[in-house]
Amino acid sequence: MVAAQIHLVRHGEVFNPDRVLYGRLPGFGLSERGHKMAAAAANDLLARDRKYGTLIASPLQRTQESAAPVAALLGLTPVLDERVIEPHNHFEGKQMRRAVLNPRNWPALRDPNLPSWGEPYGSIVTRMMAAIEHAWKTTSSGDAVIVSHQLPIWMVHRYLADEALRHDPRKRRCALSSITTLEKVGDRFVEVEYRDPAAELAAGSLDVGAV
Repeated sequence: MVAAQIHLVRHGEVFNPDRVLYGRLPGFGLSERGHKMAAAAANDLLARDRKYGTLIASPLQRTQESAAPVAALLGLTPVLDERVIEPHNHFEGKQMRRAVLNPRNWPALRDPNLPSWGEPYGSIVTRMMAAIEHAWKTTSSGDAVIVSHQLPIWMVHRYLADEALRHDPRKRRCALSSITTLEKVGDRFVEVEYRDPAAELAAGSLDVGAV
């Protein structure tokens, strides 16, 4: 048996009063609103009346905290997987608007196709698809839930849609605590649904974690 569907869940809002790009830095957990967003995603999954067999999360604090209500409602134990982690980034710990004005940071902006400021897009796709394939194969029944980050999820979306991996980070359709659902058709995964269960909580939220 294999998983019926794979649900890619993004984490909720992070407590980040200094508005820095936090990337993989430790100590960045969910805000109060972020916990409510994560609960909204968990409730959405529960309301689908589906069976769930696997819960996987990135090892970062914000994704583990976002996986917690999913684990509680669906009765699953989270398994950490480095392959679904946020990409490393040259601008971690910096305020992006200021950083791009500093000539010392300009070499990191030299090639947006890679991108030159962090992990190559192709590398992100490779590890994410490996994690998705593993979750699909090792889930004996029901669906698999993977709690990850905006850029990794968006790279999966663009890859499966046969779109160029290079993109404008400001135009990603991957809201906080959103859910992107995949199914395998033949030998290929396809995206079958996108939901934004925390949309009502989004007004005034802060979302500056990655480039």
